[in-house]
Amino acid sequence: MLVKVFGSAIQGIDPLLITIEVNSTLGCMFYLVGLPDNAVKESHQRIISALQVSGYKMPTTNLIINMAPADIKKEGAAYDLPLAIGIMAAAEKIKADKLPRYMLMGELSLDGTLQPIKGVLPMAIKARELGFEGLIVPAANAREAAVVNKLTVYGASNLKEVLRFFNDEITLEPTIVNTREEFYAQQSAFDFDFDEVKGQENVKRALEVAAAGSHNILLIGSPGSGKSMLAKRLPSILPPLSLAESLETTKIHSVAGKLSGHGGLISIRPFRSPHHTISTVAMTGGGSYPQPGEISLAHNGILYLDELPEFQRQVLEVLRQPLEDRKISVSRIRFNVEYPANFMLVASMNPCPCGYYTHPTKACVCSPGQVQKYLNRISGPLLDRIDLQIEVIPVPFEKMADLKPGEPSAVIRERVIRARQIQEQRYANLPGVHSNAQMNSKLLHQYAQPDERGLQLLKTAMNRLNLSARAYDRILKVSRTIADLEGSEQIQSHHLAEAIGYRNLDREDWAG
Repeated sequence: MLVKVFGSAIQGIDPLLITIEVNSTLGCMFYLVGLPDNAVKESHQRIISALQVSGYKMPTTNLIINMAPADIKKEGAAYDLPLAIGIMAAAEKIKADKLPRYMLMGELSLDGTLQPIKGVLPMAIKARELGFEGLIVPAANAREAAVVNKLTVYGASNLKEVLRFFNDEITLEPTIVNTREEFYAQQSAFDFDFDEVKGQENVKRALEVAAAGSHNILLIGSPGSGKSMLAKRLPSILPPLSLAESLETTKIHSVAGKLSGHGGLISIRPFRSPHHTISTVAMTGGGSYPQPGEISLAHNGILYLDELPEFQRQVLEVLRQPLEDRKISVSRIRFNVEYPANFMLVASMNPCPCGYYTHPTKACVCSPGQVQKYLNRISGPLLDRIDLQIEVIPVPFEKMADLKPGEPSAVIRERVIRARQIQEQRYANLPGVHSNAQMNSKLLHQYAQPDERGLQLLKTAMNRLNLSARAYDRILKVSRTIADLEGSEQIQSHHLAEAIGYRNLDREDWAG
């Protein structure tokens, strides 16, 4: 008997329908074709054990299994469940009439227990798109899939439950998630708040500007000055994720197997902080089995690079193209995938090898050459792509001992949201542009043109600081954001002056 069971494969972050055709005839051979990898081939032994422990016997017939499309490589153990169900249906051990209505995926343990798998959310989206009535996945993945509406999701604990479900011996309980209610209820659950920060008013202002325009920012200062503490609080003032952004972000984390145990949509913008020993592949994505890298896991959120000069030069240089294009294309001999990478780059670093080049009280022991060499680890093109470069000065004792709380994140966030709403309205007819940081040269001339007094101020700054053309554009983008925070339609000279002040760490001026 020939039956068809439906599953899904993931290419990049996009799902692909996989049809598993099982034909049972007289004989005793087992054939599995359709470019399965070793993990898929080993499913034969897992299925035999799982069936035996569940009280069933592996059919003693000639089994030919084809996984179509046959030219797409099938990877991982998530095909165990559809293969087992297909084998039993082809051998007429279970009814096959309901198989065309469901998509199935799951990894089997030897005792028949269903283990959680990666990429369930995009699979659920594909199942709804193709008109399947339902999706059967391991119970641990049920909530993740159930955020997709108009699709019945069943979470099964073991193989026996699924076999009895298709034989109409039991009914599985569908998993129901109130997606919107859970999503909006968790949007303000932050571990850190700006009211805990003592002093550093100029840095908090710079972070507010960065959040309002989605600008990249570099914090440079001595050890213990508060760079990491400030950066970790930045997500608390970013605008909340929209449902569309949340769904896209959750898809990426689902494919990478990074979702937390409770499942559901990601409701807070990601904050990724890789160690400086990270490899290029781990940063960009790819590998033998393609996976999203850190820049894609930070999509719609923040990529925080602490101790920026300690990262390998090659790792930092691969960030240049994604920072401009907001996506990364990974090309290898066997595959070519594209991952989204629309992130805010937040970086921090010491000003010199010893860390005290700009410290107000401690003396630096580095020579000018050592300071310059240390700063040269960050290339000019990458530095140009960082809109705000802020010096962080250690907080004096008087402010640290002050018990009065600072301005809370919720208040700052309201100002950021109002500025973002202005930008959303401004770029409503421009697909792919949502914030000032995404403006191109044409949009800069249209929306960020300063008056005559501002142009003169900008000319003076360009000459004194020896800034590049890209730095010129960045200043205009930041000044546009500062004007939006004030609700000003026109960029004024004091907006430009503040934006120029955020460029005072450019290499020519910084290292003397």
